[in-house]
Amino acid sequence: MTKNITKELIKFTFLVALLTTPLLSVNSQTTKKSVPVFKDGEAQIVPAFKDSEQWIRHDLWVETEFDTDGDGKLDRMHVAVTRPKQTETEGLKLPIVYVSSPYFAGVAPDLPGSFWDVRHELGEAAKERIHPEVTRTGKRPIISNSHIRTWVPRGYIVVHSSSPGTGLSQGAPTIGGDNESLAPKAVIDWLCGRIPGYTSPDGKEEVKAFWSTGKVGMTGTSYNGTIPLAAATTGVEGLEAIIPIAPNTSYYHYYRSNGLVRSPGGYLGEDIDVLYDFVHSGDESKRAYNNATVRDQELKNGMDRITGDYNDFWAGRDYLNEMEPMKAALLMSHGFNDWNVMPEHSYRIYKAAKDKGLDCQIYYHQYGHGGPPPMKMRNRWFTRYLHGVENGVENDARAWIVREDDKMQNPTPYKEYPNPDASDVTLYLSAGNPTKGGLGTEKTKSKGKEKLIDDFSISGRELAQAETSKHRLLYVTPSFTEDVHISGTAKVSINLSSSKEAANLSVWLVSLPWNTEGKVKITDNIITRGWADPQNHKSIREGEPLEKGKFYQVTFDLMPDDQIIKKGQQIGLMIFSSDKEFTLHPDPGAELTIDLASTTLVLPIVGGIKAFNNAVKGN
Repeated sequence: MTKNITKELIKFTFLVALLTTPLLSVNSQTTKKSVPVFKDGEAQIVPAFKDSEQWIRHDLWVETEFDTDGDGKLDRMHVAVTRPKQTETEGLKLPIVYVSSPYFAGVAPDLPGSFWDVRHELGEAAKERIHPEVTRTGKRPIISNSHIRTWVPRGYIVVHSSSPGTGLSQGAPTIGGDNESLAPKAVIDWLCGRIPGYTSPDGKEEVKAFWSTGKVGMTGTSYNGTIPLAAATTGVEGLEAIIPIAPNTSYYHYYRSNGLVRSPGGYLGEDIDVLYDFVHSGDESKRAYNNATVRDQELKNGMDRITGDYNDFWAGRDYLNEMEPMKAALLMSHGFNDWNVMPEHSYRIYKAAKDKGLDCQIYYHQYGHGGPPPMKMRNRWFTRYLHGVENGVENDARAWIVREDDKMQNPTPYKEYPNPDASDVTLYLSAGNPTKGGLGTEKTKSKGKEKLIDDFSISGRELAQAETSKHRLLYVTPSFTEDVHISGTAKVSINLSSSKEAANLSVWLVSLPWNTEGKVKITDNIITRGWADPQNHKSIREGEPLEKGKFYQVTFDLMPDDQIIKKGQQIGLMIFSSDKEFTLHPDPGAELTIDLASTTLVLPIVGGIKAFNNAVKGN
């Protein structure tokens, strides 16, 4: 009897198990947790993360280690978080894409007189400018929506913060000062659980980033691209990768050039104090203190618009000097025709990162300001360094360059930038003023002296297209019978004298003949440019008045470039004085005399002198 009952019980138990097993399997599938998905080394859009109505969004403040608004309390940065609901409901931890900016709460109006007047003699002070203020409307509890729809569906949390003295962040903007590096560092420290965050600007109720894996990547364009580099130079743990796009890596190189006071393209008369006014959108009650201590003291005393010399103030706002602690993998992006934040900004940092042995790549295109790498590149970069997926991105080509007729999404890979096959070719000048002189490899033709007369009212484009002009000197190669590929940094060494104790010196490298068909060309015939103060011929830290009639050797780099000059074109070296778009505008009339025998142009050409000679063969 007992045995029969036992047998029946075993059968019943087996039958129940058999019937319920498929049900349990189905049930386990319906309760499967959502996780990031990867294919071909890239994070994929996950349907469960895509519904924006289910995203969790909240604000908080992170305390820093500085007090820049003088209230005796450590400044707190305003932070906004957007994350998939699964980070709350399923305990999912995800890496962070972090964007910081001084622009999120608006900027000051561009009023007449808010930029410095550039119409004055060199070495003289300009008249005082006005100081517009930012009028911030509302409290903007959600800082920004940028990057959210790109990264949250792919399994990331997106974090934004307003930089010091902007929006609801406390403190003062310092335009490249230490606090603008330490502020994002503090946010990353919070994301990694090392310091507390708070629910309010002044309260004590804490917020924890329990949903963070402690892996952070940063990106952004222009000023927003500068901040990732600023954070990386602190060496903060947890910042694994950065993708700066057209970043300003040195405020001296943005507002000065080889001892010369120079404006960024399109913003004639802007300087570091103008940018301070432009972004200072923080607490109105703190602005008077911030203006007095930062703008009217620190910036005014350090910027030196009189001489344009490099000094300790500018050195402290040059991130190249702060690279030693940096550990983050670097994917740099820039346009070769960015005359606002010029391409040297990215190259100098990329080169330093490469020399440090960091994982780094550079993406260049042929357009102007901005322009991120293709999504595939960015996705692979963050997938590798934030999710830890071994996709081999660190073994990809170092340099990616969008060729002249290609789309931004279709860059050509190269082993390195500059092109490893490029070598320097020295070109010499032969007389031809006031039309065109020669530019070639034969030094014996470099004889005599030629003069130009400064006149700021004539644009560089007008000068380059003029058949004759007494306001510039133009030296051209023969027409090319083959394409010539320039890759790297061109350099000029000009032997000159001046009729005045101070003069601007401007150099353009152009492709001729000029396009006059009205079509918009990517390169607009300008290959690269450069500017210098002859008074700083020995050092950019200290200039000296020029003696009339005395010759000085002025040597400096032009902006880095990678461009293919098509057959049928010529390369032209144009030397002139004041550049209407970029330099101060002194009274016309200064004479510059160029000694051709001691003046050279060095071009980095793929294939070197052999390629150059082949391209001019038959002329």
